[in-house]
Amino acid sequence: MPPHLPLGLDTLQGQEGAWVVGFSGGLDSTALLHRLAAEPGRRPLRAVHVHHGLQPAADAWAEHCRQQALQLGVPFELYRVEVPHRGGAGLEAAARAARYAALGAAMAPGDVLVTAHHLDDQAETFLLRALRASGPEGLGAMRPLRRLGHGWHWRPLLSLARETLHEYARAHGLEWIEDPSNARPDPDRNYLRLHVLPLLRERWPHADAALARSAGLCAQADELLDADDVHLLRLHAGDDPHTLCLAGLGTLPAARRARVLRLWVRRLGLPRLPGRSLEQVECELLDARADAQAAIVWAGARMTRWRGFLHADVLRDPLPPEWSAPWDGRDPLDLPGGGRLFLRDDEGHASGAGFAGPLRVHARRGGERIVLPGRGHSHALKHVLQARGVPPWRRAHLPLLSDAGGRLLAAGDVAWADDLARWLRARHLHLVWQPPRTAAAPR
Repeated sequence: MPPHLPLGLDTLQGQEGAWVVGFSGGLDSTALLHRLAAEPGRRPLRAVHVHHGLQPAADAWAEHCRQQALQLGVPFELYRVEVPHRGGAGLEAAARAARYAALGAAMAPGDVLVTAHHLDDQAETFLLRALRASGPEGLGAMRPLRRLGHGWHWRPLLSLARETLHEYARAHGLEWIEDPSNARPDPDRNYLRLHVLPLLRERWPHADAALARSAGLCAQADELLDADDVHLLRLHAGDDPHTLCLAGLGTLPAARRARVLRLWVRRLGLPRLPGRSLEQVECELLDARADAQAAIVWAGARMTRWRGFLHADVLRDPLPPEWSAPWDGRDPLDLPGGGRLFLRDDEGHASGAGFAGPLRVHARRGGERIVLPGRGHSHALKHVLQARGVPPWRRAHLPLLSDAGGRLLAAGDVAWADDLARWLRARHLHLVWQPPRTAAAPR
């Protein structure tokens, strides 16, 4: 009798969206897709293959996955992504980020991403996190069910060994792809898989199960601590979700403060905050002078101390100094590096109205002055932005609006010149600057 793959459907806790399977074509996802396709009364099911273009056979793998899905009667979707080959996070992390971004794009609100992570993967993840000095949150490794963007991420095979999936695939005559990169002792996960775990199993045959069990216990401990973390984050957050009050953080024990910081960073969709960065927060940000503008950087993100708050966001290039673009206000204007400038009415809708004459949007170059509403003289824009609490790094992204004669009319939606303010007020309009948004990242 062929081995059975229990799915633990009760884990879904009433989530009713379609199942979107991350289908690489390897053994694990092939067994998973076959099992889900055979589930009686199952939900709508789709197979999504992410084409990274990192292997010479990538096109052939995509076609293999298409044919496998066709044989099972499962709709198939192919997403091609470009993986940056340079970056502090490394190629594996960049490929993972690109893969999850594509899978997230394939999901409708409420859908459930289903991946084939199994017990061996859980053991590897636990060891990796332990070697990176993670606490209970990290050592909890992969959760069976978690939020992912506007949907869910379900891992129904976490309690099953890879050998069980292998037996299932052979019993059902399934065909799968063998990725040659899995045979190389690089990156770190493959090194653990090929060298470390086999040695552990020689001495402790149930090493994988024991490590996975430890991960589960850490996850339980993390869940018990999480409710207090959420409360403290809410208590000490600033009006802007990208800020945290330093005075409030300073009252917390260091261990609790570290958990609140990790939760804050995770909720902002920023890369995971490594242990060494937490140490930098303690030494370089929390203990810095009150007037300091100290900052730390990790994996494309930055945390800065400024005016009694920590500020965190992704690193972004400033607007190019020589950039400018004409704008009549009728349609939103997309800005370099993301974000946009637009007009809306009192109800929050795009207005469709336009300026009487063409204006120009451009980057700051220094020395600008603006006549504020009710004032008879101009002020240095630099001083206006300081007085209104615009952080220095945000000023570098601030789009300026000027008329044909070069007179400054607005600095984003932070400051307006007197005549532009009167023009907007008369038409019940608002000038809105929408900075680039930080995308949510997988946990």
